[in-house]
Amino acid sequence: MKYYVLQTRTGDEHRVKEAIENGVRDSLLEAHLGQIIIPIQRAFHIRQGRRVERERKVFNNYIIIEAELSNELRNYITGISGVIKFLGPSGNPIPLTAEEIDRIKGVAQRDHSDAKTYNFLPGDKIKITTGPFTDFEGIVDKINQEASRLTVKVTVFGRVTSVEVNIEQVEII
Repeated sequence: MKYYVLQTRTGDEHRVKEAIENGVRDSLLEAHLGQIIIPIQRAFHIRQGRRVERERKVFNNYIIIEAELSNELRNYITGISGVIKFLGPSGNPIPLTAEEIDRIKGVAQRDHSDAKTYNFLPGDKIKITTGPFTDFEGIVDKINQEASRLTVKVTVFGRVTSVEVNIEQVEII
């Protein structure tokens, strides 16, 4: 089975996932359908002196479907209300590469870890929530898990600057 990206209407990701799962249950199409993934990240930020957890969809309007995509399954899925199309040229679905799937699954799996552990990856987009750089957005450059510090590249007055912040001072965008 291969993984494909399905575009949905805004906010319909969970409803489409349930419709697909319920529609193929106990049918011949069920054997051709694998996982349906809606990548979600948990972000921690400080609000009024307390650490607050928030979930965000990594890819708004998109879900990842593992399937052996026959014409019958593809037509059934695209016929569901809320589904726009499979990603690919001229509506022909193109499977994701193994590297793309590993990256997506890595995002989903790290969110199931212990709540006190902060998992960031170089390249993650973050927003600084407290301190002198509050409301600045940047990209994680380096990670020091032992010291709970991140080196983040932010743009200050039009120049990219490296800033070191505490892990609890940021949230993933």
